[in-house]
Formats: sequence, C-alpha cells, structure tokens
Amino acid sequence: MKRAATLRLLSDLSNFSGAARLRELLAADPEVRVRCSPDGRHLLLLRPPGALAPQLLIAVRRPGEELERAWPAGQLSPLDAFFLPWPVRPALVLVWESGLAEVWGAGVGPGWRLLQSTELCPSSGSRVVAVATLRSRLVWCEERQADAEGRLVPPSAAFSHYVCVRTVEPSGEAGTNLGRTHILLHHCPPFKLLASRKDFFLVPTANTWPGVGHILLIWSPGKGKVLVAAPKLGFSYSKSLNPGRGNTWDFRTLLRGLPGLLSPRQPLTVHTWAPTPRGLLLLDFRGTVSLVQSHGGTRAVGTLQEAPVGQAGSAALGTFHGTLACVLGSTLELLDMGSGQLLERKVLSTDRVHLLEPLAPDPENKEELETRGGLRLLSALGLFRVGWEAPQGLELPSAEDLVFEEACEYYQRRSLRGAQLTPEELRHSSIFRAPQALASILQGHVSPSTLLTILRAELRDYRSLEHLKAQLVAGDDEEAGWTELAEQEVARLLRTELMGDQLAELNTIFQALPTAAWGAFLRALQLQPDGNGRLRSQAPPDVWKKVLGVTAAGKEPPNGVLPLFELLCQYLCRLEPRWLPPFVELAQQQSGPGWGAGGPGLPLYRRALAVLGEEGTRPEALELELLLGSGRPKAVLQAVGQLVQKEQWERILEAGLVFSPSSPLLRSEIFKLLLAEFAQHRRLDAHLPLLCRLCPPDLAPTELLLLLRTHLPDESEPPTPFPEPGAEPPLTVGLLRALLEHTGAQGQPSGPVLSLYEDILWDPGTPPPTPPRGPMTTLQTSDHPGLETWAPSGQGFCVTDTG
Repeated sequence: MKRAATLRLLSDLSNFSGAARLRELLAADPEVRVRCSPDGRHLLLLRPPGALAPQLLIAVRRPGEELERAWPAGQLSPLDAFFLPWPVRPALVLVWESGLAEVWGAGVGPGWRLLQSTELCPSSGSRVVAVATLRSRLVWCEERQADAEGRLVPPSAAFSHYVCVRTVEPSGEAGTNLGRTHILLHHCPPFKLLASRKDFFLVPTANTWPGVGHILLIWSPGKGKVLVAAPKLGFSYSKSLNPGRGNTWDFRTLLRGLPGLLSPRQPLTVHTWAPTPRGLLLLDFRGTVSLVQSHGGTRAVGTLQEAPVGQAGSAALGTFHGTLACVLGSTLELLDMGSGQLLERKVLSTDRVHLLEPLAPDPENKEELETRGGLRLLSALGLFRVGWEAPQGLELPSAEDLVFEEACEYYQRRSLRGAQLTPEELRHSSIFRAPQALASILQGHVSPSTLLTILRAELRDYRSLEHLKAQLVAGDDEEAGWTELAEQEVARLLRTELMGDQLAELNTIFQALPTAAWGAFLRALQLQPDGNGRLRSQAPPDVWKKVLGVTAAGKEPPNGVLPLFELLCQYLCRLEPRWLPPFVELAQQQSGPGWGAGGPGLPLYRRALAVLGEEGTRPEALELELLLGSGRPKAVLQAVGQLVQKEQWERILEAGLVFSPSSPLLRSEIFKLLLAEFAQHRRLDAHLPLLCRLCPPDLAPTELLLLLRTHLPDESEPPTPFPEPGAEPPLTVGLLRALLEHTGAQGQPSGPVLSLYEDILWDPGTPPPTPPRGPMTTLQTSDHPGLETWAPSGQGFCVTDTG
C-alpha cells in the first residue's frame, strides 16, 4: 500500500509575539531571509540591504518579547543575521557590510540587549560580502582594496578577497568572549558562504572570475582540512587548514599545486544552494538536483518536473528520512534520495514558502518530538510539517519495539564494529541496559527509584559522551577529545563480558587510537612505576581477571581478534617495549587460579612471547627479559642457555643469585651449567667470586671434582707445563682453590694451614693404609753411554763410571 505525504499545521503563528508583523513580512517580501533558533522558539526575519525598507524582526514563541528594528533609506543595514547556539540564553549576531558585528542576547534582563559590538575588518576600505556561522564560529568573506587610492587593477581585482574566521562564545551571565581573527584564505575570488551541521561551503558567485567559477571549497573545522572540489570535473583534493595551528592558504598557490583543476571549464550555473546534513544540494536551471558530499564526491539526486525560470524565481531545498523536498514557487515535489524517483507533487496555496533548518534534539521539546522525521515549512499562513503518513490497515509497532529500533540506530552509530545490530540482540544481551530499562518502564515493571539506580551510570556516560561529541565537532582540542573518547569506550567495555563483538570492538579501538587506548588502560589498571624498574597496580581483581582472560591452548583467536592480554602486550611492545617484561611480571603476580597464568592455559610469559612472533624472529632483549621474569625453571634455563651463547656471564650469575633463595634446584642447575663452562675455558675466571657465591652449600668437594672431571676437555697429547701460543690455558689447581675452599668450608678443621695445598689434599675420611717397607735396592746404570747417574751421598748408592 502506497504511503502518502501530508501537510500538518503546527501553528497559525498566533502563539508568537509580534504575530501580526510576522505574517505581514512573510506575505509582503519573497526575498526576506528567515532563520530559526536551534530550540525552535525564535524566528528571525531580515530584509537585506537593497530592500525598500530594511527591517529586522525576531518573533518569540510566548512567553517572550520580540525584537524589531528598522533602518531608514540610505542608512547602512545588516548584511545578514544568525542565531548563536548558546546553551544558557538565546543570542544572535548581526553583521554589516562595513565589518561591524553586534552580538545581542535575551534572558539577562527584560527584552533583548546589546552585549558587544566589534569590527571584523582591519581597515576602513574593506567590506564584507558574505558571512555564515557554525556553532561558535563566525566566518566571513571580505574584499580588501589593492592600493592606497582604493583602486583594484585587473587581474588582481579578481583575487582581492579574504576569508576569515573568529569565535564568538558566551562569557558569564551577560558577557561575550571574542576570539582572535584567523585568515583561512587570502587572494581569493568572492565566495558565498553556507554552513551545514559540520562544514562550511565556499561556493562561487556571479562575480567570481570565470576561470575558477567551476570550483568550490569545503572547510571542515573538526577535521582541520579544506577540500577543493570541481563537481563537473569529478576532482577533489584535501589540504590541511587548521587556524588553531596557524594554517592559511594563498588561493592562487593552492590551485597551482592541484593538477587538473584549472582545466578550461564552464562556471557552475546554479539557481539554488542548500546545505544539509548529508552535504550541499544544488539546483541548476534545468531542474536537476545534485548532492556534493563532504568528501568531495558529487552525485545526481533527481530531476524536478518543473525547472526554475530565470534567477528571479524562488526555490528551497531540504531533506528528511531519505526524501528530497523542493519548493519551487507554489509547487512542492518529493523525490527519493536513492533512486531519484518522484514520490509526490503538491500544489500549495502560496508561493512564498520557507524551509526551516532542523531543530536541535531536545527530549523536553514535545513539539520537536511530534515533528521528528518531517520537514517544517513556514509561510504567512502558519508553520507546517511535511511528512509521510502510514497507510490505513498497517499495524504499527508497539512502544517497546520502537524503543529497541531507535536504540539500534543509536548504538550502531556509536559502534565501531561492522556487523549490524538487531532489536533481538538488544532485547537479550546484558550489555544494553538503557533500552531494556526504558522498555520495562513502558510495561510498568520497574519503579522509578530502581530505574534511577539502573540508569545512573548510563546517564552519566551519555551526558559526558554528548559533551565530548560536541567538543570534537567543534574541533576544540581534538587530541584530548579522542583520548577521552577512547577512555570512555574502554571503561564501558570493561564493564561487559569482553567476549565476541566486545573484544573485536576493543581491537578496533586499539587499531584506530593506539596511544589513547593504551593510556585509557593505563588509568584503568592504575599502573605506576615503583622506581626499581617494576610496575605496581591498585586495580581491583575483577579488572585483572578480565585482562588475563583464559584462552584455549593451541587455538588462534577468531578472525584475527586478539584476547585482551595479548592485545595489551602487542601495543605495549610497539609503544613502550621496555615496560613489557615488568607488565607481564606484574600480571603473573595479580593472576589467580584459572585466569590464564596457570592451569590448563598457557603461562603468561608464553602468551606474551607468542605476540612477539615466531622463535628466532623475536627481539632478543625482550625475549630474555620475559624468560627470566617468568620465574619458571624451564624458561629461566632457556634464557641462561641463550646468555651462555652470548657469554654474558655476569648477567647469568646475577640471575642465579636472584633465584637462589626461592629455588635451590634452579640455583644448582645454573651452577652446573657455569661449572661446565669454567672447566672448558678461562673466560669465567674474572667472575670467580660470584661463581663461588652461586655454589650450592650442600655440594661436597668430591662432587665438585667429579663434575669438573666430566667437563674437562680431552687431552690427546701429554700435558706440558706451559700452553702452546694462542691455545686456551688449562684449568689449574690454583683456580680451583677458591671453589674447593667454599665447598669444604663447613667441615674444614680450624687452625693454621701448614702448606700451600694442604687444604686441597685434606680428606675428612679415614687415611689410606701405610705401604709396606722393603729392602733398598741400588740404582741401575743408564742405558745411554757417556751419561752419569748419581744419587745423594749417605744413602747406600755408588757412582759408576761407564766411560
């Protein structure tokens, strides 16, 4: 069944102060400019310069006082006027062609009062040709004279304009804070300025030099970038433009650096421009409506059945719920934004209709809630809403269904994951408590006090998130804003079960904002260095339990999603590698049974090593620190083996002494490894005192000698008193003395040492038996002639001459 468009009367304007003057201006002048305040309570009507009687009227929905000002013929009148979105009180800014700007406010006293006036242009010879506002930013295009006499010489006259920006913010109850003036573009052609919710559009005018009449610019303050686009050429280029950092561009230099933009091309012939949340709509004289999107792309939306006739005809463009609304004269046409198909065409009773900007969301505004999803039309007959009416016989969803459908849209906009949320998922998941609580209210199941308890944290998070979104859109301190956003998302995810989609979202946050995400976890875990190269944490055990969540052994995470502990190790290795081993060591201390540090899962040091890559490709220093910091005998011995290959003896000895009190067995194994090296070469001799300290106290001298004998190098030739040149010196008894003294210190008798090696030959056991004494025999002569044999005198030996 086909849906039908309806026009519903919202107000006949009688509830506005100054209703008679409001109707009169709307009916009398088709060129009157109409603005609506963000809250929808104020309507601004301005007859621009050149009108027979320039006039300003601000009508207020009662209660409230209107503001009306008129300027006699010949007196300068405002070029344009805009409402400022100040949260405390309504305010507006009036800008004159001379550069004078006045800020007016209401709510401080009775009626409207002038808060502040300032001059926008630095010299008296300048004049403002266009102005626009976006939140607290005031942007204008001014023409500056080229010489002292005020003459402009072609072609300089074509590029004699400047585009500037200045902030206008409230200060106290009745004050205004005006920021510094920043030049965005200089030496540029005249531009018409338009503003959507996020971007400024600089579009060519009839006075723009034809060579650049096909080019328009899109400045996004929140991103700090300007986009130069040529819709007819299909080109778009992005450049940095952040006035807070002092960025500015010479328009001619900017275009010369962008290839293809200065190709000969006819200027844009546009009848009507209209900024929308989706981008910039433009209507040409053939009736074709196109959309220039914020990324620079241009696409045709559709073609109207009736094209505008000349520049004099009035036209207005707007969008709502995927529908394009175009008011051309007294005709309203509705087109589908996706297909361009004409959905409906209505003939209105007047040709003086104005489309109003969408209202800012306000849950307390009942009218806004009623008109949500439609577009508002203003004429002398009243304020109307155009929208789609559900066909008869269609079963409307229940209130609870609408809650979950609306929550789906909201959470999908906030979500970083690619999968689509469904109302059923919101109904049964324990994460989305806010829509479930609201649905329970509609069913009458939850008392207000219980509801407030449930939603307190949600409301606090929502309020801070909305404030943060406004800050990011305004482009104020974006780095701090992204950091705060990451911190809020991390805190929210830590309150969930961190399974599946939540874990994938956390991985995405780390990929998009690694520094901010790690900083958020740093605060969540309350990590602080203790001054000794270690970390300490005051986070509760529940947080550590989620960080160290158990993973199935031998299984890769699905779709490349890392568990939280591995994720933290990976980015800590990238950002601060030196803190990875202390972090893993702290995690081992904080872990409980079955948290991933023990039990059926892999040990934490093995999980951290897996993040570093395959064995042989890991950073050696980090791998050694992780193995030694694990405290596990197998890992420590693996690290000791690597250190032996690097001949880092002092580090091995220090590690062995550290583990001596807690693990005597590990101490003994490290000592045996070092003793084997000590027996084979002399590169450990300088560390002999530390090796003695590492020697196990229960090791006997005989066991030490047996161990040494096992590892002594094989002697293929008889020993010599001195080593060959370049050969490794052998192990000597003198080097063994310190070790043997240490091993036998507990059982060695007290008293003076009688000889140099008596302590080495001493044996605490039974002495060997005395050998039998037999008769002395004479020494036989040598077999070699010419040599003499001798014996000491008095021993019964004689000397024989063999010669």
